[in-house]
Amino acid sequence: MKATPIICFYFFVFGLYNFSVAQENIGRKLEALRSPEIAADNTVTFNFFAPKAQEVAVIGNWPMSEASNDNKLIMHKNADGIWTAKQEQLGSDLFLYNFLVDGVRIADPLNVYQIRDVSNVFNYFITNGGQAELYKTKVVLHGTLTKVWYKSSINSAERRMTVYIPPSSGSAKKSYPVLYLLHGMGGDEEAWPTLGRVSQIMDNLIASGRIEPMIVVMPNGHSSNSAAPGYSEKGEYAVNFRTADVGSGDMESNFQEIIKFVEKTYPVKKGKKNRAIAGLSMGGSHSLFIAAANPNTFDYVGLFSAAYRLNDKQGIPVYDNIDQNLLQQKKYGYALYWIGMGKTDFLYKTGEDYRKKLDDLGLKYTYHESEGGHTWSNWRDYLIQFSSLLFK
Repeated sequence: MKATPIICFYFFVFGLYNFSVAQENIGRKLEALRSPEIAADNTVTFNFFAPKAQEVAVIGNWPMSEASNDNKLIMHKNADGIWTAKQEQLGSDLFLYNFLVDGVRIADPLNVYQIRDVSNVFNYFITNGGQAELYKTKVVLHGTLTKVWYKSSINSAERRMTVYIPPSSGSAKKSYPVLYLLHGMGGDEEAWPTLGRVSQIMDNLIASGRIEPMIVVMPNGHSSNSAAPGYSEKGEYAVNFRTADVGSGDMESNFQEIIKFVEKTYPVKKGKKNRAIAGLSMGGSHSLFIAAANPNTFDYVGLFSAAYRLNDKQGIPVYDNIDQNLLQQKKYGYALYWIGMGKTDFLYKTGEDYRKKLDDLGLKYTYHESEGGHTWSNWRDYLIQFSSLLFK
């Protein structure tokens, strides 16, 4: 039986309805407008449609151009109600930003790419060339990034970590060395994978032959939170920068349970020469004390802008007798003790004091001093440098 014109029209309308439901897009946006627009020379143009706004600016984690005021990039409105601002020739990096609209900080509605840093959410973009190319997904073999739960004695329950497993070459099952990579205060098991771009960096460095394939384990360093916000039994809790567990010694004292879980669960090469530990800020402090309290466990230690004086409590075994623990670490030996610090980091002086302690105790280390301060720009760079020295 032939379909009548009315039936054909019905199916046409029904199909359009289903398509619109399947592609639900609440509200409208100007499809021709993009933000940000990144030119070949890394000049970046920001756009925002807000005809009734009185004042709009860009706030970001870079020194603004001459058009700025109080490190805000002032945007200007045209006759169509579109606000625009141009940032001249940014360097090679991943940058965070938001808009400031009549005094209210908001996300760029034309940019769907966002990252959470502690309790703040930012838009981001990656410029061209240089080291920023390592932060991008390339046509290379890709590793696997998983979120996994493990039983913990810290809260008599389970805790979550993120694990990167390098890409398989298709050959027989292979085992790998492990880098334990720790986040800073206010962070969680999602910080290094998102802000740190770990999977992209590892994939690209492995593909280029610059590093040895390795498993990277990124646990949650705040013992009062079993997982990142929204993923734990606490539900959608308020995210705090400093939690009650800071300086408690929980993470440092119980770190062996993470190692045991990893070596039971993943294809891991065991032994000191196949283990590295590194961390940023609070995670640098964790790495320092964990390595010293377990002097025959890690051959590689990395301290990135480490918070050496986070721990002011007494009577906690992992913090007690740090000098003796460091001497034990010296006795057992290690392949690399790597320290990175920015020249304008607010922790610069404490880092200087800690290096003097190592000098007085006779512990050898490699020191790298960079421009900038307490920033992810530095920490991504430190990860690249440190990982290229591991497991050689």
